[in-house]
Amino acid sequence: MRYLPKSQSERREMLDAIGAKSIETLFETIPAKYRLRDALKLPGPLSEMELIDYFKARAAENSRGYTSFLGAGVYQHLKSVVTDALVQRGEFLTSYTPYQAEISQGTLQAIFEFQTLMSQLTGQEVANASMYDGSTALTEAVLMAERLTRRHRVLVASTVHPEYRQVLATYAKHLGIEVEEFGFAANGAADAGTIRGGALDEAAAIVVQSPNFFGVLEKLGPFEQRAHAAGALLIDCVTEPVSLGIVKPPEEADIVALEAQSFGVPPSYGGPFVGVIATREKNVRQMPGRLAGEALDGEGRRGFCLTLATREQHIRREKATSNICTNEALYALVVTIHLCLLGKEGLRELAAQNLSKARFAQEELKRVPGVTLPFSGATFNEFVVEFSRPVRQINEKLLAEKIVGPLALGKYYPGQERRGLVCVTETTPRAEIERFAAALRKILAAN
Repeated sequence: MRYLPKSQSERREMLDAIGAKSIETLFETIPAKYRLRDALKLPGPLSEMELIDYFKARAAENSRGYTSFLGAGVYQHLKSVVTDALVQRGEFLTSYTPYQAEISQGTLQAIFEFQTLMSQLTGQEVANASMYDGSTALTEAVLMAERLTRRHRVLVASTVHPEYRQVLATYAKHLGIEVEEFGFAANGAADAGTIRGGALDEAAAIVVQSPNFFGVLEKLGPFEQRAHAAGALLIDCVTEPVSLGIVKPPEEADIVALEAQSFGVPPSYGGPFVGVIATREKNVRQMPGRLAGEALDGEGRRGFCLTLATREQHIRREKATSNICTNEALYALVVTIHLCLLGKEGLRELAAQNLSKARFAQEELKRVPGVTLPFSGATFNEFVVEFSRPVRQINEKLLAEKIVGPLALGKYYPGQERRGLVCVTETTPRAEIERFAAALRKILAAN
């Protein structure tokens, strides 16, 4: 009963409480053909050591020898064993949330340092103590803009991560917010000229992403001017924050929504991650999540406290800025340790390596017959390639070469079935980039 701890008497008590005669009665609404009646055909029984060896072998089948060129909001970067050693200390690993400040000074200080780093990174004046992830951070940034402007329309570039836009659409549908998308130019950057005439008059914000989903770096200045001229705010979304080690921080934005996964957090099959909202100090009262602050005690000693927590657990629901009831404190600590270990020069060097390897990959792929680069905009570590045949067909053949190919853009952008998004980070050896180009040359040359 190690993994199923309820005794028969406890199960009977629960069934009686809900008025079910038996387990079979409880599940009778499920069609009989879908109900499992026989024991699962599992190998074993295995000892704990044998079970661990079994799963190690299965994991090795998935990972051995494969090189991935996937990015699109989830990035493989180097991380230090020092980070793993520190975050697994009991006082951090077991801490859920800093309700009792008198015994949570370490957690509160870590959050304070995290906020400071995020503010410096984004060029903003204040940052919160993290959201669930980048997609919820972006949506909460839009809701924040709606409260600040008292307007109920938002203009979103189609170059913003498609899944982030899906999350925003789900929230907006039930909150009476009108989401209007605008297009992109031939260089792959968002095109302010495609914003519908008059749309800005009632808009709470313009939302852009940089680097955008195509990997192109956006120029925020024109969007800032158009937004502010119409009384709207500018929201910048950042899914690859390593870029901020080498490009200008988004100081023009009124709100920055950022995914910090790149800083020491493993891809982990898609989460949990670390979302961040950074903004100007004048907007802080409408910022969701937590804000840890620095204070002095009666004897003048430095301490930390929750300065702002405008959520449902703290204040009346109608006055709450968000119903998000936690923050990614442990992963915020991972990000903090990772950035402190890197330092400013280390982050710049990391960004330079990403940029250099991506440029190398672009030059290698351009020499492959049947491969072109459709967008001319400046990029960081991701870029779009166009093939002479559908990406999905090419990826199937790349897998046989132990290469996880580019993200097929046709899934999100109809008509772009022959375009794929390639990502290259500091973890991608140049020899593997050359092998990728050679594999493409062979695949595209075949009939």
